[in-house]
Amino acid sequence: ELKEIVFIIQSQSNSFHSKRAEDLKRDILKQAADLGKELPTVLLIHQMNRHEGAWTILPLMRDLSVTYGGNSSWIFFCEEDTRIQVVKLLETLGRFDASKEWFLGKALYDEESTIIHHYAFAENPTIFKFPDFAAGWALSIPLVNRLANKLKSEPLKSDFTIDLKHEIALYIWQKGDGPHLTPVPEFCTNEANSYKVDHCATTFSNFLPLCGEPVKKEDVFVGVKTCRKFHADRIPIVKQTWEREAALIEYYSDYAEISIPTIDLGVPNTDRGHCAKTFAILERFLNQSSSRVPWLVIVDDDTLISISRLRKLLSCYDPNEPVFLGERYGYGLGTGGYSYITGGGGMVFSRIAVQKLLASKCRCYSMDAPDDMVLGMCFSGLGIPITHSPLFHQARPMDYPKDYLSHQIPVSFHKHWNIDPVKVYFTWLAPNTEDSFYGKKAGYNREDL
Repeated sequence: ELKEIVFIIQSQSNSFHSKRAEDLKRDILKQAADLGKELPTVLLIHQMNRHEGAWTILPLMRDLSVTYGGNSSWIFFCEEDTRIQVVKLLETLGRFDASKEWFLGKALYDEESTIIHHYAFAENPTIFKFPDFAAGWALSIPLVNRLANKLKSEPLKSDFTIDLKHEIALYIWQKGDGPHLTPVPEFCTNEANSYKVDHCATTFSNFLPLCGEPVKKEDVFVGVKTCRKFHADRIPIVKQTWEREAALIEYYSDYAEISIPTIDLGVPNTDRGHCAKTFAILERFLNQSSSRVPWLVIVDDDTLISISRLRKLLSCYDPNEPVFLGERYGYGLGTGGYSYITGGGGMVFSRIAVQKLLASKCRCYSMDAPDDMVLGMCFSGLGIPITHSPLFHQARPMDYPKDYLSHQIPVSFHKHWNIDPVKVYFTWLAPNTEDSFYGKKAGYNREDL
């Protein structure tokens, strides 16, 4: 029965995202009403629990078990851009005995071991499957109840959340004592109008959001963090690739080199962390009185980014809101903790977010503190939410499953290790490569990258 499914939309509190989640909730309830069925429960994750770590899902298991453990069969999770055919979903879940432990989803796997998964299953990473959240994924209530009991006796450790879908699958698997992910062919990430979706209970509609005209070039200021030892090998790659897309760009270093040019912020280089440098960039952005630029992007000198795609994405966000956008990680979320935007994929700030941050007096606890984590701590303390976009990437294209990247038009990648970064840029990010995401090849073959 439909009323035995609890739908949970992996929503966010930013106004653009919460509206999309509300639209999906309305669509699910309308489909249920049109069927003449008793309405299911539809929850938005950002409204369920004020716990900072609600987005990591496992901290919710005890509440889900207590509230729904007695009268529901399934918890079905989906993203705000997942589209659901309720009738087909009912048929699909009906194939599984809900009195048993099930973990269902569209299976992803690593083709080679990767740093973002701590080189898990290094000998054969393809054996471990984890769900593509975009297609939706489901837990049977007996599994939810067992996870809730386990969390009661063994609270989540205070460490990092880096790739949630992989970490949830690992936690459920319990080193082989729990269920593996069961692949469900009806959970799909094809677009709803694709000829391939007749059998699908779910589809996925979001490549790159565009909510009107792209933000003007002159409304995005780009700050590149570098240092003297990387001037010769990293900065030329930025200049060969994405620099031309940026109308306003400055390079911040520990040494002023006129030929680039770099700006010496008066902050010595540190081997790690760079907190003092990042806060100096924020101060400079705010205090340039000639400029009222609404958006600031801070990237590393080995970040590859599409500014033209970022401008489209930013059309969906209100620059009058405090926005802190990028790829979200978490630290210590099982015991309080905070979320943060990981720096390598690029950190995007609305001017008002920078104003609120600097007015707060929240600062680095040391010059070489990790800047992205300190920013997360500060924004968390201010009650300003981290806004996650899966289009920013802390690692290289080869570090992600091909199937996962196939339903994205990415905004950024990071790192030059063992790749040709110029080739990666022109294959994945250059302004003329959008067509290749719709089946036409552009420039290079993605299979090689």
